[in-house]
Amino acid sequence: MQTGVRHPFVKFVFYAILVLWGVSVIYPLLWTLLDSLKNNQQFFFNAPWSLPRFPLIWGNFSYVWSKYHFDQYFVNSLVITTGSTLLGLILSSTTAYVLARYPFRGSGALYLLYVSSMMVPFILALIPLFFLMNSFHLINKPVGLILVYGSTVLAFGIFVLVGFFKSLPKELEESSVMDGASYFGTFFRIMLPLAQPGLVTIAIVNVLNVWNEYIIGVILINDPRHYTLPVEIAVMQGEMQYRTEWGPLFAGLMFTIVPVLIVYILFQRKIASGITAGAVK
Repeated sequence: MQTGVRHPFVKFVFYAILVLWGVSVIYPLLWTLLDSLKNNQQFFFNAPWSLPRFPLIWGNFSYVWSKYHFDQYFVNSLVITTGSTLLGLILSSTTAYVLARYPFRGSGALYLLYVSSMMVPFILALIPLFFLMNSFHLINKPVGLILVYGSTVLAFGIFVLVGFFKSLPKELEESSVMDGASYFGTFFRIMLPLAQPGLVTIAIVNVLNVWNEYIIGVILINDPRHYTLPVEIAVMQGEMQYRTEWGPLFAGLMFTIVPVLIVYILFQRKIASGITAGAVK
């Protein structure tokens, strides 16, 4: 009976924490949207968190899109995010398949090395990374960002996919070999489609990280033609100098927030299920 009394209370506390957490996440997004519909007068003569006055300044979005060339930077971010995601999927899936299905001497240590690298802050590698990319003449080139971003998801991808590939029965490979399939055919036609939940999880996590990444982008790219959206937001604020146009600045932030928000809403179940399934298996 004591358990029955405590259970509703614990459940209430749990849901209350979730509601507070949800409000803390939604409020900044809503505040950014409302401020993107204001002009500078509303910022200076009203509280920053107040509601925008009518008529709403929807022109802030077109103003940012045209004057600050957000169309170009949106395409840059889209190309770099797509390229790095595809590269990360290829590297992590092939490496995880070999480690899981074809163990060799030192494969366990190699797997631990990949996984342990996730605990090392990436910021510690920025200086050697810059000199490495400079030696390959990849500074100010989108392909350099694609290579770097694609490799950063490698450890996480291996961690997720090794569990998937280990759980698959060996009979699948044996039957495919008997049917005349090569190693590459077995991997791409049979094993890789079965690991789709893990691949989707890796892809979404990489998209969310790369789309919002700033530090690597600002270090490896200083050519305005190749800026990504987060880098352009910082440059845009610097170009405003003494008179910050707050409405257009928040409108620019919305261009960076909305795409990843849509991706996360559409695939949030696959993120959780993919990570859980890979860990359990």
